Amino acid sequence: MKKLLALLIAVAMLALTGVAFAEDADQAAADAVAELIDAIYVQERTEDTDAQIEAARAGWDALTDAQKELVEGEEADPDYFGRDTGDASKDDPLNADDIGEKELLVVSFGTSFNDSRAEDIGGIEKALAAAYPDWSVRRAFTAQIIINHVQARDGEKIDNVQQALDRAVANGVKTLVVQPTHLMHGAEYDELMEALAGYEDKFESVAVAEPLLGEVGADAAAINADKEAVAKAVVAEANVPEDVALVLMGHGTSHTAKVTYSQMQAQMDQLGYKNVFIGTVEGEPEETACEAVIEAVKAAGFTKVVLRPLMVVAGDHANNDMADPEDEESWLSQFTAADCFESIECQIAGLGRIADVQALYVAHTADVIG
Repeated sequence: MKKLLALLIAVAMLALTGVAFAEDADQAAADAVAELIDAIYVQERTEDTDAQIEAARAGWDALTDAQKELVEGEEADPDYFGRDTGDASKDDPLNADDIGEKELLVVSFGTSFNDSRAEDIGGIEKALAAAYPDWSVRRAFTAQIIINHVQARDGEKIDNVQQALDRAVANGVKTLVVQPTHLMHGAEYDELMEALAGYEDKFESVAVAEPLLGEVGADAAAINADKEAVAKAVVAEANVPEDVALVLMGHGTSHTAKVTYSQMQAQMDQLGYKNVFIGTVEGEPEETACEAVIEAVKAAGFTKVVLRPLMVVAGDHANNDMADPEDEESWLSQFTAADCFESIECQIAGLGRIADVQALYVAHTADVIG
């Protein structure tokens, strides 16, 4: 009997060892793919980037479903490949050659959320193409991290700014007009201007149109027609009753252009939108931090809230930082935790899909096309 018991214990120990070995192997496979994903979660494109993207995709495809759930790296997680953000085939990367002599290059930060990319960025691009049929509209993103993500997950290749400019040169473009879809004259806009400086002698003429909200201005009181137009457009689109607080969440920035958010609040106030509050993910300016906005909404006496992004694209920030109920740091969670609001709803929609906003980009382009 003792021998039989010892044998059963030995068999059990071997089984447990086998389970542990299998678990270790699964985690090792997941960790290897996490490293491949982290390697392409970078802002710089190199001659190895395409090969690294292929390796990450192949590694992910080789994992079992159970192993995919174990993927966790510095930036990597199962959502990198696994999250459903819509049908990528609905989006047009606008990276074709045969451009002709006149190009309208639409430069965006970008997003890996497929539906938002097609509707928000694509909506602007289509409006510009319809308004200027004699120009070839092409796309560039400034976020290489996003370009890599979309290419790895969906096989869609989007030009970065350098690639788009090199394509224009190779195609013999003579007149180049650049329309940034950026919200303001911030860091992304500055980087775009630096990139363009190296190509000034490659074209007969280069003109850059205004970003969405136009000139920044010196202080919080410096508002303009662009800010007024966007304020009216987003409030109309949100269609929120006056007794409900409309909280518009921007990105925020440490750049001097952060005063733009204060200007948008001043614009809302001037237009009589007493139920509209401007906030930012980064909390810059300070009065736009989530906790400050919550206190402002409470002090104004509102018990119902609608959260909506003040961003061109409803991408990662809108879906995660604003509306993710599982993230205790999301604005939805923070407003809920405040325990003083009857209802909190989210509208996940970017500015880029609003017709009046698209028309403003068309007008900005017209200012430089002539």
